[in-house]
Amino acid sequence: MKLIAIDTTTEACSAALLVNDIVKEQYELAPRQHAELILPMIDSLLSDASLTLGQLDAIAYTCGPGAFTGIRIGAGVAQGLAFSSDLPVVQVSTLATLAQGNRGKAQFIATAIDARMNEIYFAVYRDTGIVELTGAEIVDRAENIRLTEAGSYFGAGSGWARYHEPLSAVFGQNLTGFDGNQYPHAKNTAKIASVYYKQGRICDAADVAPIYIRNKVTG
Repeated sequence: MKLIAIDTTTEACSAALLVNDIVKEQYELAPRQHAELILPMIDSLLSDASLTLGQLDAIAYTCGPGAFTGIRIGAGVAQGLAFSSDLPVVQVSTLATLAQGNRGKAQFIATAIDARMNEIYFAVYRDTGIVELTGAEIVDRAENIRLTEAGSYFGAGSGWARYHEPLSAVFGQNLTGFDGNQYPHAKNTAKIASVYYKQGRICDAADVAPIYIRNKVTG
């Protein structure tokens, strides 16, 4: 299968092209430059592969949570590409994308993105090849997070950089380590999306929608 995946939900901006399980990515840590970068990244990937949008099977994007402006950019670009090429869309969680990039480090990946207002976007994913959500994705204060299942955990995401002390206290000896300097990559969005597509977890361009989790816009 062939699909383009994009991520603009955090300070990082990336696009990836998956062709028959081979993924190529363009990635840049560039806050507030997503609108300028994402389309040239997509064009470059397609050009290098001698492909057009019409030859793809789907468009995939990280739908949130994350920075509200970035989420809207990603949703808008994905929707525009899907409308112009008459392709289905695959929506992938930002937290799932982050977890997928940390497979192999523990039984569970505890993802946390700084949500501002002294809160984090948080979710736990089980490492099963393509990560699977356990429980729900939430927004809450780090000290309110609770360990619900025994096992080994690895922490990933900007929430761990800012709130590593309360989060480490929650997980205790179950925590094998954490990396607070990680951002989602579109290549991992693409890997998840390829599985979702085969499972029929797709939507029409008209149904593309950002997933904020929190309703109050913070930027």
